[in-house]
Amino acid sequence: MKNQKIYRQLQEHLNKMPVGFPATKSGADIKLLMSIFTPEEAKIARFLTYKLENIEQIFDRLKQSSSTIIESHEHLTKILDRIQKKGGIESKIKDGVRYYCNAPLVVGIYEMQVNRLTPEFLENFNQYSSDINFALEFLSTKKPQMRTIPIQKSITSTNHVSHFDEVVKLFENAESPFVVLECICRKKRALEEKPCKVTNRQETCIAVGEFASTALLMNIGREISRDNAISIIEQNQKEGLVLQPSNTEKIEFICSCCGCCCGMLSIHKMLPIPVEFWSSNFYAVVDSNACNGCGVCERRCQVGAVKIVDKSSQKIRLTRYGKEYVSPEGSAKAVVDLNVCIGCGLCVPTCSKKAVSLVKKGEETKPPLNREELYEVIMSHKQGTLGRLKTAGRLVKGMIKTGNTSLLKKP
Repeated sequence: MKNQKIYRQLQEHLNKMPVGFPATKSGADIKLLMSIFTPEEAKIARFLTYKLENIEQIFDRLKQSSSTIIESHEHLTKILDRIQKKGGIESKIKDGVRYYCNAPLVVGIYEMQVNRLTPEFLENFNQYSSDINFALEFLSTKKPQMRTIPIQKSITSTNHVSHFDEVVKLFENAESPFVVLECICRKKRALEEKPCKVTNRQETCIAVGEFASTALLMNIGREISRDNAISIIEQNQKEGLVLQPSNTEKIEFICSCCGCCCGMLSIHKMLPIPVEFWSSNFYAVVDSNACNGCGVCERRCQVGAVKIVDKSSQKIRLTRYGKEYVSPEGSAKAVVDLNVCIGCGLCVPTCSKKAVSLVKKGEETKPPLNREELYEVIMSHKQGTLGRLKTAGRLVKGMIKTGNTSLLKKP
């Protein structure tokens, strides 16, 4: 019972972070924490914040509390390093000094469990991540933690692509080291005997710079060159994976995602109007005069944003706002649902008629410089229960508007 109280205190502390960790009636929140933190570690983790701090700053805060006994900076460093190696917190080295901070469950603690996945952990994570409290907290942030950028072959000089939306420039401007990681979403699905339908490759995610250094400290992934990182990303694009870097100008990681495994894209497909909760600067359009209705773009799309006219009924197999659209010419055509399209560009290069193109949105969304700035933006707009209620209201309105109630059917 005493230990249960310690973990509850840690849960309440983490729930105050930019991306919170709300309690659930199932108790899955406590089980997840117990699988990573010992009782002593749970006590210590409560004295970290979402901001990177050095040992001296954390030690001084601990000294003001009578609930823990830490003998020295060295003693504290050993405990924090032990937690960090299990993915319970994050650390970075800047100018030779190690800094520590709390990590959100997603993106953070969960992804760092890639080498520690067990059936029990997956069961608890599935139960927790499917809870409405977690869903509302995750969707209530002012800015998403990830964004979508177009694949290289989908953009042209007419797109006026900013450097933070062009994958090659992101890598050219990135700081070393580069580390390739197994995709935890794909690995999770494989352990659940639901292998990926898009690729059989596991190493598709790239960590960059300080984030990559943290991965190496945890013995996660393997270090590669900049050119190798770019080659892996090129292969990911060819296979039809969506590029999703950290929602920052200075990338820390870039995931290459599929609709059948990715947790982010799975959430996207359940939302009634997903673009309201997404960060992307592009969307796809179809030239109906050039389109021959071959269906390649529909099969290529990882979020179900593209549909084709049903040739037998000559109706589009897509409802928007509860209504069916009919092709004016009565022939097979591709249609893009702009409520769903994330502007990944996968549909562009494989169109034999060059009927699909990307269009830049009227108002460009510029990401924060780094993750520290991203968390500050999220934290400054954090509204707790009120924010979650507002998010719930937006979702309900979206369901009424579109007729898409998939979110209510989430197990």
